[in-house]
Amino acid sequence: MKKYVIVSDTCCDLNKQQREQYDIEYIPMHFTFEGTDRVANLDWEEISAQEFYGAMRKGGRNTTSQVNASQYREAFEAYLSAGYDILSISCSSALSNSVKASYQVRDELKEKYPDAKIICIDSLIACIGLGMLCIRASELRAAGNSIEETAAWIEEHKMTVHQECTVEKLTYLKQAGRVSAASAFFGGLLNVKPIIISDASGRNAAVEKVKGRGASLARLVERFKEEYLPCEYQRIFIAHADCLEDAEKVREAVREALGDKNAEIPIGYIGPVVGSTVGPGTIGIYFYGKEVTYDCNKK
Repeated sequence: MKKYVIVSDTCCDLNKQQREQYDIEYIPMHFTFEGTDRVANLDWEEISAQEFYGAMRKGGRNTTSQVNASQYREAFEAYLSAGYDILSISCSSALSNSVKASYQVRDELKEKYPDAKIICIDSLIACIGLGMLCIRASELRAAGNSIEETAAWIEEHKMTVHQECTVEKLTYLKQAGRVSAASAFFGGLLNVKPIIISDASGRNAAVEKVKGRGASLARLVERFKEEYLPCEYQRIFIAHADCLEDAEKVREAVREALGDKNAEIPIGYIGPVVGSTVGPGTIGIYFYGKEVTYDCNKK
């Protein structure tokens, strides 16, 4: 069986150890920080996560840009020239146009590399939920599954990846246009913390409003218990935007809910692209569960 590379983008939020362990590549997006264009590096090589989120707390606002066609073309040709087929798993098309650029380059390169396989998948999720799908693809590859078999599994199961998230302020998501109808839903409410999921269309949907930070974190865990399903490939991750103490509290509450005080639940930073749109203080639980059927466009 021909070897294939698994490639994602900055929104997968996998750290260096995870990418190396599972042999996952990513193509970086870009973001502006204090007026300067920077590569959205998941290893925080140019600025630290603390500096990044600290600047946002002081009023700094970042903008982000997608992976463009030229970046995909350069990366894909490098993999193809090295003899690999390509499985590309991108951030939700409802949040970024990167996946559309991957489709464009895939179609262009079919003529130049007629014997190569390039499969591009719209994950319909972002952050470590996207990373989870990349990890699962790596596990399937290691088990001897073909690129077609792995891609089929990801397509079949991607709507079972859950995001249960809350933010300190809805301001960043509203400014970035990343949450639907949020202004009307939460406008003018004091100390309200929205619960945000990734819906069936890959959008960030504010589905509940909870009064106070502590209550919002508790509600995340309650929703986790409602949606979680045990399975042989189950993974649970906690992602945070510079609020480690809260992330650790949520992890302990999830472990208590599972009845396993030693359950492996990695905690990681939300990267610079997702972080630019959700803002400091954001925290989310990611896991496999019941199929996501809620669609904010149909409510």
